[in-house]
Amino acid sequence: MHSQPTTLSSTIPRTVWVVGWVSFLMDVSSEMVYPLVPLFLSSSLGASKFVIGTIEGIAEAAASFLKLFSGLLADRFHRYKLLMGLGYGISTCSRPLLALATHWGIVLTARFIDRTGKGLRTAPRDALIVAATPQTQLGMVFGFHRSMDTAGAILGPALAFGLLAVWPADYRLVFWLSVVPATLAVGLILFGIRADQPSSPASRFTWSWSLRGLDARFVGFLLVIGVFSLGHASTAFLLLKAEHAGVSSAWISGLYLLLNITHFLLLMPSGMLSDRIGRERVIILGFSLFIAAYSGLAWFANPWSLGGFFVLYGMYMGMTEGVLRAYVATLVSERQRATGFGLYHMVAGIMIFPANVIAGMLWDHIGPAAPFWFGSGLAALAIGLFVGVVWRPPFQALYKH
Repeated sequence: MHSQPTTLSSTIPRTVWVVGWVSFLMDVSSEMVYPLVPLFLSSSLGASKFVIGTIEGIAEAAASFLKLFSGLLADRFHRYKLLMGLGYGISTCSRPLLALATHWGIVLTARFIDRTGKGLRTAPRDALIVAATPQTQLGMVFGFHRSMDTAGAILGPALAFGLLAVWPADYRLVFWLSVVPATLAVGLILFGIRADQPSSPASRFTWSWSLRGLDARFVGFLLVIGVFSLGHASTAFLLLKAEHAGVSSAWISGLYLLLNITHFLLLMPSGMLSDRIGRERVIILGFSLFIAAYSGLAWFANPWSLGGFFVLYGMYMGMTEGVLRAYVATLVSERQRATGFGLYHMVAGIMIFPANVIAGMLWDHIGPAAPFWFGSGLAALAIGLFVGVVWRPPFQALYKH
């Protein structure tokens, strides 16, 4: 008797398939909008770079902080579908508000609403995936979900590129059309995912937040992430640099698409490379690519050279996005892993706001190159701290106590 061949459709649980398509559709919607928001603010609403940086900083910080607490809420009430649907629904409601915006304050409100939805949905969505998946298939299933998410991030800018090629600088049209995939994503949640099961009366919710016993190397790693993140402005500033160099709005969406494709292609190879040569070396390589990309963006203003620097930036993202999280897992014990990841995301989230505000002020008061030189310098400092404090600490005996 011959065994039936194993296919992806037979090994991925049905709920995860639905969640994957939800993430794909919402990322199509989000990435149609995201690269155009700074251009819309600058060219259509006349907002300064300081205002643009402040908006992005507030929006992204809101998502980072909510990710820390949405998991707490999901575990307390065991309503994964409800919280996930609420998060996606909130983000969908931000799209018409953005399309109708006549002042940067309305854009700030729309971006805050969008990122609030993202922060609310992330932890319940991941918990739903885990609940639907056998323990032995978690790696494969999360890999599938990440690939669907990233595929949406590639298709979204491609759609925006095509629309703007036909209707140049009609940002509001793109914002309105982005409502369609977002609404489909919410519909899939409502009709494609089973209702939440009531929690067991015997289960009792506890919240323990203790930093005692954390490895000193992990604390040093948080310092590295804080320093690096302070110079890591929003991707909006890359898009503004392209606009400043004279790149058309359609081709800016094309550059952002190129960045996302590069990012996607390096996600798996970088993880495999870190397993072979060590995560520290891959992290340093990724930070070095960031320095190369930012230095090039600061030094060169030729539109034809920007594509190469967008590729370098995409390589940095692909080299570090998964590896940094994997490295966190090696620095904290199993019983403190959630606390460690929570602290990691919180530190990075706290830095998002000042990073964007500083970048906007540097651009407005010194020049377009200033934010990129600032980021390159802090990234170089972060590498030095990483090597000296985390990877090869000078007082290694102290780390054993």
